[in-house]
Amino acid sequence: MPRKPATAKAIQDHSLHELNAPIEVRRHPGARRLTLRVSRTRRAVIVTLPVQCDLDEAGSFLHRNMAWVRERLDSLPAPVPFHDGAFMPLRGETHRLVFGGRQRRGSGVVQRTPMTPFAQLAVAGEADHAPRRLGDWLVKEARQDLDERVAWHSKRLGVKASRITVRDQTSRWGSCSTTGALSFSWRLILAPRHILDYVAAHEVAHLAEMNHGPKFWALVRRTMPDMDEARRWLQIYGMDLHRYGPAVGSR
Repeated sequence: MPRKPATAKAIQDHSLHELNAPIEVRRHPGARRLTLRVSRTRRAVIVTLPVQCDLDEAGSFLHRNMAWVRERLDSLPAPVPFHDGAFMPLRGETHRLVFGGRQRRGSGVVQRTPMTPFAQLAVAGEADHAPRRLGDWLVKEARQDLDERVAWHSKRLGVKASRITVRDQTSRWGSCSTTGALSFSWRLILAPRHILDYVAAHEVAHLAEMNHGPKFWALVRRTMPDMDEARRWLQIYGMDLHRYGPAVGSR
C-alpha cells in the first residue's frame, strides 16, 4: 500500500493545533532521522522526515517534543501586526501607525512629526485596506533607498547589477545571482540607514566576487569602511525586524 504524502494537516491531526503556529512537514532524501526546529522569522514549526518515515511516527515525535516546541515559540518576540496605534521602526526611528479612515483625495501614507514623542505614519483610506497599503508603501520606500545605495556602491566598485527586486524573503537579507540580479528584503527599510547601506554594499560586492573569501570582504570594506558595526547590528537585532508585517505569523 503506498505511503501517504507528508502534509502538515496529517501531522496536525495529532492534537497539535493548540500550538497556534503553522506546522511544515518536509521529506528529505538525505535525512537519517526525524528532526525538529522552530523558524524564528516565520514562527513556524518545521519537521523534517526521512523519505521512508511514517507520518504517524512523525506526529508522535512532534507530540513527545511539545514542551521543547512551546518553549521555543514562547521565547520568540511577540509579533507586531500592522494596526492602528501600533509602533514600528522606519529607517531606525520609532513611528506610531495612524489609520485615518475614508478620505476624498485618494489614499496613501504620509510621515508626520506632531508634537508627541513619536513620529507618525498616517495611512489614509479604509482601515481594512490600511495594512496592505502600508506594506506596499514600505516596499516602495525600500526599493527607492536600495536603488540609490546599489548605484552608489556599484560606481565605487566598477560593477553593475542586471536587476534589483525587493520582496519578503525570510532566509537572508539580500542575495546576488550568477546573472547579476540582486534581491533584497523589504524589511531593511525598518532598520537604521547604515544597515540597509551595508546589505546593499555586501550584495554589490558579490557582483565581482561570488564568494565570501578575503577578496570579497576587501571589496565590501573598500566601499563601506564601517561594515563591522552594521554586521554586528544585524547579528544582534536583525531577527527582530521580522516581528512586523501586515500578516505576521501567517507567512
